[in-house]
Amino acid sequence: MESLYFKNESIPMNRKQELLLELMVMEKESPTKKITAPGDAYTMLLEYSNNRQECFIVMTLNGAHEPINTRVISLGLINRTLTHPREVFYPAVKDSAATIIIAHNHPSGNLEPSIEDFEITRRLKQASAIMGIEILDHLIISESGYYSFLEEGKL
Repeated sequence: MESLYFKNESIPMNRKQELLLELMVMEKESPTKKITAPGDAYTMLLEYSNNRQECFIVMTLNGAHEPINTRVISLGLINRTLTHPREVFYPAVKDSAATIIIAHNHPSGNLEPSIEDFEITRRLKQASAIMGIEILDHLIISESGYYSFLEEGKL
């Protein structure tokens, strides 16, 4: 989908990407619905599944596992995004969240985790233990479904 914001070709490409990221990072309050299974989170994140670029998402939750906010924290390339624990846990601290669900889309539609997906999950779990903010799940999403690290015993 072409954006009306980028009709002015005098804006450098990297600035276009910055503006797009600013638009996507805007906080989106989540509807109050308790997350009881990965499918519940997938339903709430479905709108991000068809992005042409990989995006990394953090859903913050309260102690009753009700979503507080959902944020895109990183917008990447067609097949990867850079994610750092600092950006993942900042929204959780800001929201005083008890837990988080992390997710990212695979624009290819392939739901199999990559080596990098396993590595970032491992790093974020380590940071989670230090921060005292539990990661409930890491979902890989596409229009065709999801892969849950929790359901697959990989969390």
